[in-house]
Amino acid sequence: MELLTELVKIVLPGALVLYAMYLTVRAFLNKELIQKQTDLKADYARTLLPIRLQAYERMVLFLERSSPNNLLLRLSGNAQSVLELQQVLLTDLREEFNHNLAQQVYLSNEAWAHIRHAMNEVVATINTAAQELPAEAAPIELSRQIFERWVLLSPNPTDEALRFLKEEVRTNFMEI
Repeated sequence: MELLTELVKIVLPGALVLYAMYLTVRAFLNKELIQKQTDLKADYARTLLPIRLQAYERMVLFLERSSPNNLLLRLSGNAQSVLELQQVLLTDLREEFNHNLAQQVYLSNEAWAHIRHAMNEVVATINTAAQELPAEAAPIELSRQIFERWVLLSPNPTDEALRFLKEEVRTNFMEI
């Protein structure tokens, strides 16, 4: 019995010291883990955040450039007929879109859906307006038809997509 008491006198303090060390090491490791997570978030903010913002900027530029108002002002002098102007407009629009295709990686799915919808509406407007005119008509007629159709769209798809992108940037990246 005396041996058991002596053994408890030795083992119990050792167990308490061991348990205290376990708690200390665990607290230290938790603190280190939290520090690593904080460092990773800071690295994310330093590297990926500017890339994501640049993707939003590029898509805003794409939407501005693909709006029929800007598209026609930029390209209407490059054609001799309705068919030629239609091809020039659609080619430029698709090239712009394909150039910015990789930006979808940095955007939300909903933002990308708005952008695709706006582009598809511009394409549909151009094609519908061109179908109503003879192929050899003057390009100014196609421009007029596109403008008339675009004005009737409410809400304007490119403006709607721009509004969505701006709001998403404000809510996701402009936190203070």
